[in-house]
Amino acid sequence: MRLHLASGNAHKAAEFAALAGATGLPVEVVPARGAIAMPAVVEDSGTFAGNARLKARALGKLLPAGSWVLADDSGLCVAELGGAPGVESAYFAGPQGDGAANLRKLVECMRGVPEGRRQAYFVCVLVVIDGQGREHEFEGRCEGTLRETAGGSGGFGYDPLFVPAGRTQTFAELPEADKNALSHRGRAWAQLAAWMRERGAS
Repeated sequence: MRLHLASGNAHKAAEFAALAGATGLPVEVVPARGAIAMPAVVEDSGTFAGNARLKARALGKLLPAGSWVLADDSGLCVAELGGAPGVESAYFAGPQGDGAANLRKLVECMRGVPEGRRQAYFVCVLVVIDGQGREHEFEGRCEGTLRETAGGSGGFGYDPLFVPAGRTQTFAELPEADKNALSHRGRAWAQLAAWMRERGAS
């Protein structure tokens, strides 16, 4: 079956495709591009779940009846910053959505913060609209800490700063399979995959 991803983000599409392969789920994740491009969405719900629903519904309106849609909203929440960047993770450094600028800003915001106060977690909420138009929600979290300087060339976004609990490498330094097993997106996907298997979705 096809899951139409409510995003044109190549990194996300590749990550979801890898997750589908790792869990053995017989689905094809199709990014919103070309003839059915992702429409602009004002992500103003104030929550990860609400933003994911906005994106899923926006793409769903463009697809044929009976299509399955997958949307996610995710971000990094830093205790020292009162939960920021949170739902504004993609636009932390401004409306241009520049990932490198976001990372630099986080480094600056956390400069001088001691090791014991560098706790953070990633959260991901997946929303699926099934072939009958019903919405289903799955949430994954990954606790960890932030390094003072970025490390690693893999992943994207804040991955070079984030060290998941129990590890010494950042998400950007971990092999893809290890990251996917630990990540917020991987944990949310595992819930989605289990739900689909229980219902015999195909």
